[in-house]
Amino acid sequence: MAVEELKEYLDYLRVQRNLSPATVDAYERDLTHFLHFVWEQLDLLDRPQALAEVDKYLVRDYLAFLNREGYARSSVARRLASIRGFSRYLYAQGHIAKDFALPVGTPKQPKTVPETMTMDEIRCFLEGNMPGSNEALRARNKAIFELLYATGIRLSELVGLNVDDVDTTHHYVRVLGKGRKERIVPLGEYALASVHNYCLNYRGQLLKGQDNPALFLNAAGSRITPRGVQYILEECCRLLAVHKKITPHTFRHTFATHLLDNGADLRSIQELLGHSSLSTTQVYTKVTRSHLKTVYNRAHPRA
Repeated sequence: MAVEELKEYLDYLRVQRNLSPATVDAYERDLTHFLHFVWEQLDLLDRPQALAEVDKYLVRDYLAFLNREGYARSSVARRLASIRGFSRYLYAQGHIAKDFALPVGTPKQPKTVPETMTMDEIRCFLEGNMPGSNEALRARNKAIFELLYATGIRLSELVGLNVDDVDTTHHYVRVLGKGRKERIVPLGEYALASVHNYCLNYRGQLLKGQDNPALFLNAAGSRITPRGVQYILEECCRLLAVHKKITPHTFRHTFATHLLDNGADLRSIQELLGHSSLSTTQVYTKVTRSHLKTVYNRAHPRA
């Protein structure tokens, strides 16, 4: 199953493209699944199991298979993006004579509006009772929520933060985003005070004498994991009786939407979020328009 070519491509992503281990793992899962499907189809067609035999029709058959299996359109589009990258690389390296994924169009995505929180819901998380079995964990959890809302950083970026990434003097946090791209995000007074309180008074209790540069630690003194943050959020929703589905990414959506509602321009929000394309950021204008329409319908006498 083209093991050598796949390994070579993954090494390229890891070394040349400098992609994160999690992203490379996702590429490996997508492409392994695709190649297994293709190899089975080639066997059924009584054709040689070789990369040279892969064509646009097999790619389309694979996408149709994913649709029949009930994969979300976003998942299908992501799989196709993985296949396109692999096909393009194989062609550039001379492993195949034709880029087999090039003619295949991307499935249309539904235009969904990101779920966000109101200011009252945000206050529940930032000012309500925090989950946690002791004061140190509660202080850490409050700092996590304050930081998520104040910066709009991704969950992977949050758990990857080290203590040295927070500059308390100049009020910013240094974030390592997708593609290992570094950006500087301002840190507001509330978040700064919360992080400072956690680091000064409680982080040492969690550290338990260990040497760990991670900003946010779990109860064992290790770097907190994405699943750990998700669990804390689930506990907080249960404790505060919040019935809306809230994820760490909801804080990111809320951060961007509240900035836009209060007059920030899209270019600035793009920089803060670390989006490579402005079109990705423009989805938040839909949220604002939706909010304005709701306000208009509720407030205008002849709406």
